[in-house]
Amino acid sequence: MSVPDSESPATALPGWLDRRSLKLGLTGGLVATVAMTAFRMPISESLPPSAHLCAQYLGGEDPSQYRLLALGLHLLYGMVTGGFFAWGFTDLAPNESGRAESYGLLLGSIYGLCSSLFGIHVVLDRLLGLDLDLDEVVIFHASHVIYGATLGAWIASEISHDEG
Repeated sequence: MSVPDSESPATALPGWLDRRSLKLGLTGGLVATVAMTAFRMPISESLPPSAHLCAQYLGGEDPSQYRLLALGLHLLYGMVTGGFFAWGFTDLAPNESGRAESYGLLLGSIYGLCSSLFGIHVVLDRLLGLDLDLDEVVIFHASHVIYGATLGAWIASEISHDEG
């Protein structure tokens, strides 16, 4: 179980209530979203789906007019989903350095793939009515696996450094 810096083990909260875990998740989510975006944007040459969300719900026709807002939203929900991952992960991570990072890579990659499947089937298809070409789907999935792997490894390395 992760222990906040200001609490003794006897009064420690579970990871999902732990402020330290939330901070790790938000920061890790930011790091992972930057890594994912750095991979995805030059290849796909398109903005994150949040640009289409902004265009659809704010009344604009061209998603590119929401470039900065879309990137900001993408960073925000990458951070929030990183927080959710950290809440669950910090209680499950092995305490040994090396094992924690391997575990983080594995669970993070699975988490990234699950978020990608949710994004494709719920957000893009049902919410936004977008149908991606196969090459776009592949890059979408790959970028989310990169997000998850980065998130899991980053949080695990922070946990193992704190405990080591």
